Amino acid sequence: MRRKYTIAFAALTAVAAVAAATAVTSTVITDRASADPSPTAGLDRFYSQRPEWKPCDNPRLDEARAQCADITVPLNYAEPQGKTITVAISRIAATDPAQRHGVMLSNSGGPGGPGLDFMVDVGAAMTPDVRARYDLIGMDPRGVGRSTPVNCKWPRGFGLQSAGIDARAYTETVATQSDLALRCATTEGDWLRHVTTRNTARDMDVIRGALGEEKVSYYGTSYGTYLGSVFTQMFPQRSDRIVLDSAVDPARYGAVQMTQDMGPANEAALDDWADWTAAHNGDYRLGSTRDQVRATVVDLIRRAAEKPLRVGEFDVDQHDLPMLLFAGLDDPRQHKQVAEQVRLLADAADGRAVQPDEGTTRALAYMVRALPSDGSAQMAIMCGDVAVPRDPAWYWRNIEAARATQPVFGAFTNNITPCAFWAPPIEAPTVVNNSIPALIVQSTGDTRTTYANAEGMHRALTASRMVTLDNVAIHWIFGRYPNTCVYSAVNTYLKDGTLPSTDLTCQKD
Repeated sequence: MRRKYTIAFAALTAVAAVAAATAVTSTVITDRASADPSPTAGLDRFYSQRPEWKPCDNPRLDEARAQCADITVPLNYAEPQGKTITVAISRIAATDPAQRHGVMLSNSGGPGGPGLDFMVDVGAAMTPDVRARYDLIGMDPRGVGRSTPVNCKWPRGFGLQSAGIDARAYTETVATQSDLALRCATTEGDWLRHVTTRNTARDMDVIRGALGEEKVSYYGTSYGTYLGSVFTQMFPQRSDRIVLDSAVDPARYGAVQMTQDMGPANEAALDDWADWTAAHNGDYRLGSTRDQVRATVVDLIRRAAEKPLRVGEFDVDQHDLPMLLFAGLDDPRQHKQVAEQVRLLADAADGRAVQPDEGTTRALAYMVRALPSDGSAQMAIMCGDVAVPRDPAWYWRNIEAARATQPVFGAFTNNITPCAFWAPPIEAPTVVNNSIPALIVQSTGDTRTTYANAEGMHRALTASRMVTLDNVAIHWIFGRYPNTCVYSAVNTYLKDGTLPSTDLTCQKD
C-alpha cells in the first residue's frame, strides 16, 4: 500500500515540475520610486481619466444613494500601451461636503471577495461626524465581480478542501487540485498572471488619481489588510488614514503559511463550540461533554469517508465536511447554526432523509457545485502572489504531523492547493516594512487571520497602533461585531487622524 502512494506522489511531483518548467515567463514589474509621487511615464492617460458615474443597479447601494463607475487600468503595468481592463468602484458621498476630508478606499477580503457594497456595512459603524468626512469607495478588485472577473469554470466553488482521513483520500485531493489549476490555465490563459495584489494596489493608485485626490484613506479586513499594507509600501506618499481589521502577517501571507496558522485557531474555536453544544445536549444530542461532541465530529468525518452524507441534493464527503464547520466558526454568534448543521449531518449519516436550511444550502451549493459562482479568483490572487512548494509528499508529511493536535482541521490547513500546480508569480512578494501610521484591530480568537498574524503586521508597520478585542473569536470587527471600545478607537482615528498613544485592549460588551 505504501509503495502505491509513493508512486502516486512521485507522478504528481513530476506534473508539478512540468508545470513549473513550462510556465509562461513575463517581464518583472518594478515599483515606482517612492520618492516620486508622479505617475510613471506611459500611465498618464489612466491617472487623468474621470469617472462617469451612473446608478449601481445594486439594492443596497441604491438605498445608500451610491453611484458606480468603471475605471480603466492596464492589464499589465509593464506594458501600459497594451491591453486594458476595467475595475468597478462605488461611491457613497460624504454627508457634509463642508467637513469632507477625502476618500476612503476599501477591500472586503477573500482574497477574491467582491466589495462594491462593502462600505455600506462599514459606513454603518461610523459615527455621524466620521461619515461626514469621507466619500466611501467600494471596489471589486481586478478579476472579481464586475471587474473583468476570473472564471475558471470549476466544478466546485471553494478551491481549498480537506485532504481527508488517509493517503488514498489525499491522492484524490491532489488530483482535484491539479485539475483546478489546469482548468484555470486552459480557460483564462496568461492574463490570469496579472491578477495579483501588487497590481490591485497599482489599480488603487490609478483610482486615487482618477478621483483627483492627493492621498487616500483605507479600510480593509482580512486579506484586505494585506492589500492595504502592500499599498502603503508601494505608495507611501499616497497613504492617509489606514485601518486594518483582522490582519494578515505580510511575512506569512500566501496559500501555505497563512493557511497553516488557521489550524490551531480553528481547533480552539471548535473547543468553544463543543462546550456550548455540550451545554445544549438536550437540543442537539451530539454529546454532553466537549470530548464527546468532538468525538461525534471526528466520527462523522470518518463516516463521510466511507460514504458521502446525503444532505438534500448534496453529497457531503470527507473533504467538504470540515470546510462546512470552518465556514461557521469565525463568529461565536453562529454556534447554534453550526450545531444545527452537525445535527443534520449526523441524521444523514444515520440514513435519515434531511433537508438543509437556506444558509446551509447556499454554503453547500458553493462548496460542492460552484453555485452561483466558482472561487477561482481567490486562488488566482494567492497563487499569483506567492510561490509555494510543489512536492505533494511535502504536504502529506505536514498533514500527518498535524493530525494529533488538529484532528479536525489539520488535514485542511496543511493540504495542497492549486498553487502547487500554478505558473510561478511574475513578481516577488512585497516586503512590508515601513512607518506609515495605521490602526490595526484584532480579536484574540480570530480563526481566519490569527492574533499572531496581527502582531506580525504590527511589527511590519512600525508606526502602527493595535487595538485588541480580548477573548472573542470573531473575524472582522468594525461593521460586523459591535464593540464600544473598538468602535470608539476606530472612529476617533478616522475623525481626526489621532492614533491611540499606546496599544489598547478592549473587553467584549
